[in-house]
Amino acid sequence: MKNIAIVDDEDEILSMLKKFLERKGDFSIDTFSKPEKAVSQLQSGKYDLILLDIMMPELDGVELLGMIKDKNPSQKVVMMTAFSTEHRIIECDNIGANDYITKPFISLRDVENKILDIFDV
Repeated sequence: MKNIAIVDDEDEILSMLKKFLERKGDFSIDTFSKPEKAVSQLQSGKYDLILLDIMMPELDGVELLGMIKDKNPSQKVVMMTAFSTEHRIIECDNIGANDYITKPFISLRDVENKILDIFDV
C-alpha cells in the first residue's frame, strides 16, 4: 500500500480524491486543508507521494514544495493547479516537482493514472 498526502484548501476536492483513490485499497490517503499546519508531516518522508495544490491562502504550494524538497529532496510531489502559467510550472520544475495535474480534473481516472505513472506501476 502506498501512502499519499493530498494538500488542497478545497474540502470537496480532498474528499472526492480520498474516496476515489482509496476505493481499491491500493492507497492510504491523508488529507490536509491547511498546509501551514501540515508542514512537519509533509517533510517527514512518510509519504510515497504528495499531491499539492499550487494556489492556497496562507502558504502557497510553491513555497511548500520548496520546504518539502529542502528536508527530503527525493520526495515525489505532483502539483495541482487551475492556473498553469508557464512561469509557475518552470518554478515548480526548478524546485523539483515530479509532474502536474490541471484542475478541474478531466476525470478521476486520469489523476489515478498519473499517480500510477509516478509509481511506475
